[in-house]
Amino acid sequence: MISVVREQISAIEPVDERERASIAATLVRLGWPVDPFAERAHSHHLTASGFIVSTRGVLLHRHRRLGIWVQPGGHVDEGEDPAVAAERECAEETGLSVHHLDGRVFHVDVHPGPRGHTHYDLRYVLLSAPGDPHPSPGESPEVFWYDFAAARERAEPALVAALGKLERVTSGVRDWPSD
Repeated sequence: MISVVREQISAIEPVDERERASIAATLVRLGWPVDPFAERAHSHHLTASGFIVSTRGVLLHRHRRLGIWVQPGGHVDEGEDPAVAAERECAEETGLSVHHLDGRVFHVDVHPGPRGHTHYDLRYVLLSAPGDPHPSPGESPEVFWYDFAAARERAEPALVAALGKLERVTSGVRDWPSD
C-alpha cells in the first residue's frame, strides 16, 4: 500500500509551492520506520480526505475543532487503504454515498491538525449524487454544496489553488451520479 501511495504522490503535478513542499515532506514521512498512518504511534501521520463533487458543485464543511471550511476527511484506520478511508470518512461526515473519480491521490497538503498533531493529508476526488448532505450524529452539521467560485471564497485559503485544479479536472466529467 505504501509503495502505491508513494507512486501516486510522485506523479502529482503540484498546483503551487505549498503542495510541492507537502509532496516532498510526505514522501519523506513515508520512509520513516513508524507506520505513517498510525495516529497513536506518532504525532506526524497521514490522513485521507475527499473533495466531493456533483452537478451542484463541491461540498465543504466547517471543521468542528478548527472552525475552518474544508473538505471532509479524517484518520486512516489500522490496515485500511487511504482511498477507502477517504470514502468512509466522507460518507460519515456528509451522509452522502460517494465513489472515487479514479482512486488516485489528487492533492497533498501538510498542515497542523487538532491536539498538536501534524497531518499529511492525501486528498482524493469523490463523486456524489447532488442530494442534500445529512451528516452522522456528532459530525459537523455545517455541510453545504458550493459552486466553485463560492467555494474558493469560503474555503480555508490554503485550498484555493486545489479547488481551481479540481474545477478544471471535473469539468470533463460526463457521467455524474444521480439521486
